Amino acid sequence: MPQTPPFSAMFDSSGYNRNLYQSTEDSCGGLYYHDNNLLSGSLEALIQHLVPNVDYYPDRTYIFTFLLSSRLFMHPYELMAKVCHLCVEHQRLSDPSSDKNQIRKIAPKILQLLTEWTETFPYDFRDERMMRNLKDLAHRIASGEETYRKNVQQIIQCLIRKLATLSQYEEVLAKISATSTDRLTVLKTKPQSIQRDIITVCSDPYTLAQQLTHIELERLNYIGPEEFVQAFVQKDPLDNDKTCYSDRKKTRNLEAYVEWFNRLSYLVATEICMPVKKKHRARMIEYFIDVARECFNIGNFNSLMAIISGMNMSPVSRLKKTWAKVKTAKFDILEHQMDPSSNFYNYRTALRGAAQRSLTAHSSREKIVIPFFSLLIKDIYFLNEGCANRLPNGHVNFEKFWELAKQVSEFMTWKQVECPFERDRKILQYLLTVPVFSEDALYLASYESEGPENHIEKDRWKSLRSSLLGRV
Repeated sequence: MPQTPPFSAMFDSSGYNRNLYQSTEDSCGGLYYHDNNLLSGSLEALIQHLVPNVDYYPDRTYIFTFLLSSRLFMHPYELMAKVCHLCVEHQRLSDPSSDKNQIRKIAPKILQLLTEWTETFPYDFRDERMMRNLKDLAHRIASGEETYRKNVQQIIQCLIRKLATLSQYEEVLAKISATSTDRLTVLKTKPQSIQRDIITVCSDPYTLAQQLTHIELERLNYIGPEEFVQAFVQKDPLDNDKTCYSDRKKTRNLEAYVEWFNRLSYLVATEICMPVKKKHRARMIEYFIDVARECFNIGNFNSLMAIISGMNMSPVSRLKKTWAKVKTAKFDILEHQMDPSSNFYNYRTALRGAAQRSLTAHSSREKIVIPFFSLLIKDIYFLNEGCANRLPNGHVNFEKFWELAKQVSEFMTWKQVECPFERDRKILQYLLTVPVFSEDALYLASYESEGPENHIEKDRWKSLRSSLLGRV
């Protein structure tokens, strides 16, 4: 089967490839162009533009952009049904007397389109209706031609493998969340003196940063590009008969990744608030500062931001006597890098540097770019909110979707990087499953370490001791 080229080659710096369209006319069969760039079109014309014929195959940037954004207007299975219909009718695949030469010319192109769809948006095919249409169209192409039959088998087998791997990953996530307990519950049954902390599990900050990068890349890898769009799906105003969109909000892997960020922040805060002695808490803060710095050097901005968020939680930041023992110069530099002012200008500059390094990288180690994920989602959200999906004439606003696809395709390049570091199962197990404090338990631990400073804190401490420990 022809292999699809890497995502980084798809979009130029301006948002989309400027030489895709040869038409010099401004309007062409329901599609509107300006300077050879497709700006808008009717939904029907855009679907037609996706379907290959004997003399035409859509550019890969168009295929990705349309498959990504079309779900804002119709379900993927509806699009698949239309594509199948157009392929069968236009290419007369249903006609037994069809010229074999004609089929030989068109079949590889249809197979290539199916390959791109199944490789880039495999999760669409968890829907049985999608699978049915895929198999039906593939069967029509393959009948009578051994070569095509093999290609079809290859496409379907590869897709089934991907979906099976996804199911296994989801089972693992479900197991992890089912076994997670609150740290305080554990402390009540097991004295703190015999509990491990993160430094006893992994004393080297660089090794911990590497293991965090393993978790980040694995979780990134399972996020489908369509999840970014499905997170913001709303009712299409030109669609009168559809009122239920909830089944399209399939964003499980994206949500699992955001949950991981929150877990890491709470784990950091828990590890800092738990030690009884001030010097041990100070040592833990310095340890995490070193881990955060190593994450920055690797290009793992998501773990870096989660660690900084954990250290900036109120139960941690209020520990003034502990912080007085910490050399904070390194932490100040990291906070400066992730400073939210001017729309995260410093971070965006560092991210561009890491992305540039990734493009010219000679090793997997240099290719790693793990963005601060919540900000990436926010950027995509504002792009989606800031521009209409349709123009006043009812056309689909394709200029918006080029920009959306550019942002998502960059992420697609980053998520495909293989983690070059050796896995340490013991450390990974600890990071993923060790119980962490709830927010209330963090405050309680913080007050137990360094007493309340005012009446509000005193009242809160009393209330927490009563509700969490059953003491007055």
